[in-house]
Amino acid sequence: MANVVVVGAQWGDEGKGKIVDWLSERADVIARFQGGHNAGHTLVIDGKVYKLSLLPSGIVRGGKLSVIGNGVVLDPWALLAEIGKLAGQGVAVNPDNLMIAENTPLILPVHGELDRAREAQSGVARIGTTGRGIGPAYEDKVGRRTVRVADLADEATLDLRLDRLLAHHDALRRGLGLDAVDRAGLKAALLEVAPQILPFAKPVWKVLNEARRAGKRILFEGAQGALLDVDFGTYPYVTSSNTLAGMAATGTGLGPTAVDFVLGIVKAYTTRVGEGPFPTELFDADGDRLGARGHEFGTVTGRKRRCGWFDAVLVRQTCATSGVSGIALTKLDVLDGFPTLRICTGYLLDGVALDYLPTAANLQARVVPVYEEMEGWSESTQGARSWADLPGAAVKYVRRIEELIRCPVALLSTSPERDDTILVTDPFAD
Repeated sequence: MANVVVVGAQWGDEGKGKIVDWLSERADVIARFQGGHNAGHTLVIDGKVYKLSLLPSGIVRGGKLSVIGNGVVLDPWALLAEIGKLAGQGVAVNPDNLMIAENTPLILPVHGELDRAREAQSGVARIGTTGRGIGPAYEDKVGRRTVRVADLADEATLDLRLDRLLAHHDALRRGLGLDAVDRAGLKAALLEVAPQILPFAKPVWKVLNEARRAGKRILFEGAQGALLDVDFGTYPYVTSSNTLAGMAATGTGLGPTAVDFVLGIVKAYTTRVGEGPFPTELFDADGDRLGARGHEFGTVTGRKRRCGWFDAVLVRQTCATSGVSGIALTKLDVLDGFPTLRICTGYLLDGVALDYLPTAANLQARVVPVYEEMEGWSESTQGARSWADLPGAAVKYVRRIEELIRCPVALLSTSPERDDTILVTDPFAD
């Protein structure tokens, strides 16, 4: 059976939640493979709104196994709060429908404190993090001083992990003018939360490999977007993990041969949250209109998103780095009523034409977009469920995007409702 990876192909907020939910109905297992609770997405099911951060989108659908893989960094208290919120909406989360990899690193209060203290430093360029500790948690993972889910089951091991962790963090905190960590309080908090987290802990790599051999359909769910990838994004204004499709393998314990289709989620225009370069950003009425019509505010932070025209250069680049098989184009309806639309087809850097975004930050900041104008449409595309429902100009816009990014449209989304989707290619087809 086919297994599918879903990744954002821009700076995140492309509408992955709806698409993953739409696909999860046909999947048996839905696995998150990177990121933390900084990555929010909204699902609208039968008029009911669910806002998720850590939990995979499949958790709101019965009969599905949801998995949090080892590539995720997990705030146990945030997870329990999210589970409690869903319980209030009638969604039961238990070890039968949720599994957490035993080797998943934990986000601790010290990580959030360090994150916020760094962002608050004067004279240091802001990255624009959410302040939730995701970056420091990933630092501790690669620094081999993290506390992992499995460590909660053994107090002696937990003591060793805390000793190594705090030897590093207390030195950092002194330099930032923060008090030393209350070790006893932190340990007590972890021992208190352990009985609530450990029932979910399993050898996810083994379970997923067995599911694959049994012919189960696995849907791998990424967070953020490819342009926030720590290696291939607009560094240093990126997240602290690899957001590309390749991370699905190492972030869950399944090999790369388990992936049959990579679906890149692409918004019909471009948005970004936080700091960093944004070649097609708009500072005019068109930008304001995109933000207002698209409800461009962060699910987790509520921060207003920066808006701009569709950048085909960037999406072509991210389709290449993630090996995208087809894209899901979302929020086409937000463009309804624009008399003229613009698509970025290339850049000029000091008068020299480029067909990609350069790596160096100073060069990224200097590129000037080259635009192609297209006729807009006055008719509504909202709720369209077939090509015949779309205005001719909208179809031309979609087809031009396919040409420029060198990747076909597999799905087309025309509203937040899951059924307002045009299926062109079935990612789960064998």
